[in-house]
Formats: sequence, C-alpha cells, structure tokens
Amino acid sequence: MTPAQRLAAGIDDFIDLVGRITAWSSFALAVVMASNVLLRYGFSTGSVWSQELEWHLMSPICLFGMSYALRHGEHVRVDVLFASFSERNKQFVEIITALISMAVCAIVIWLSWSYVAYSWNIGEDSANPGGIPARYVLKALIPLGFMLLFLQSVAQAIHSYYAWRRAA
Repeated sequence: MTPAQRLAAGIDDFIDLVGRITAWSSFALAVVMASNVLLRYGFSTGSVWSQELEWHLMSPICLFGMSYALRHGEHVRVDVLFASFSERNKQFVEIITALISMAVCAIVIWLSWSYVAYSWNIGEDSANPGGIPARYVLKALIPLGFMLLFLQSVAQAIHSYYAWRRAA
C-alpha cells in the first residue's frame, strides 16, 4: 500500500467514526421532534429552546453526513450515463468530480470563514427569547462540515486514481 493509499484509508476510517457519532444525532432528533409534537398537540405547550434544538441537531446530520454519504457511495450520481461507461472512464469521472468537490468545498470554507468569525466575535446567541445560546458554535459547523467533505473528496480522488491505473 502506498503512502497515498494509507492516507486515503485513514481518512475513510476517520469519516466512518464521525459518521457513526453523527448518526446518534438522528436518534436524538427523532426523540426531540416526537417530544415537541407530543407536548404541542397533547398538552398545548412547548418551548422555543426545544424547537431550535431540532435544527441544531439537523445541522450536524447534514454537514457531517455529506462526507459519510460520499464515503459509502450514497451521493447523487447520474447513473443513466455513468452505468454505460467503461471502468476506466468511470474512475476518470470520479477523479474529476472529486477535484470539483474539493474546489467547491474550498470556496464554501473560504466564504463561510468570515461569517463564522463574525458570529464568534459578537458571541451570537439565538434571536428568539428562550432560544439556545451560543449560535456561533452551530455556525462553526459549516466550514467544519465542508472540511470533512474536502478530506473525503481527497480520499475518493486517491482511490479512484489507483482504480483508474489498474483499469488501464
């Protein structure tokens, strides 16, 4: 195994760990949503805090889950075209899409950095009375999630490159 392949395997393992941890957010989200519905319709009560908790849990699911989905091939692909390609061409397309993904991730990280920094600098909290404080922590998940996707795209590019070479 080459150093690049070991790097890709290490990234894969790390993304799997992050994905397994993030999966628990899905369970927590289901419990919070069910509780909110029960409280609202069963007891005519609720709180801003618990409603905000729903999207505080959904954010890491989406932002961290996209790298996990890429890792396991669950991302969107136009299989109608892709299925007819030779194995070598499929791997070439995977390399190109991984490079494009890295570029998009770098742009999102760059553009979100000042947005997140401003939120941290002002100590942004919820705009709603009774909401969850420290909104800046949630906003920091944006560049972090795209950093994870960038890393997984690097691993995909490495895997696809070696598969492309084997298919020659």
